[in-house]
Amino acid sequence: MKKRSYTCGLDAAIDIMGGKWKGLILFSLGAGPLRFGQLRREVEGISERILTLQLREMESCGLVHREEFPEIPPRVEYSLTEFGHSLNRAMTPLGEWGEEHMGRIEAVRRGAAG
Repeated sequence: MKKRSYTCGLDAAIDIMGGKWKGLILFSLGAGPLRFGQLRREVEGISERILTLQLREMESCGLVHREEFPEIPPRVEYSLTEFGHSLNRAMTPLGEWGEEHMGRIEAVRRGAAG
C-alpha cells in the first residue's frame, strides 16, 4: 500500500479495504483461523492468485497474521490480528445495511429501479 495523506477517516478505511475481496476475506477470517484452501472455498469466486495477493497486502498492513507450522507437509494458517478484528467490527453495520437492502441493490443493478 502506498503512503499518502488522508482527507478523513473514511478515506483511510476505504484505502485499507481496497476493493471487493478484502472485505470478504475479513468476514471469513472473523470466525477464526483458516488455511489457504479453506479460505479460498469460503470466498466464492476468488482466484488463487488474487487471494494470495490480497492476503499479502492484508498481512503487510497488519490486518492478517500468517502462521507457518513446522510440520510435514507444511501447514499455514491465516487469522485476523486485533487490528483486523477492529476493522471487521466496524464493517458489521455496513454488512447489515447491505443485507437489509440487497433486493433493492440487485434490482437497481439489473436496471429495474425498486
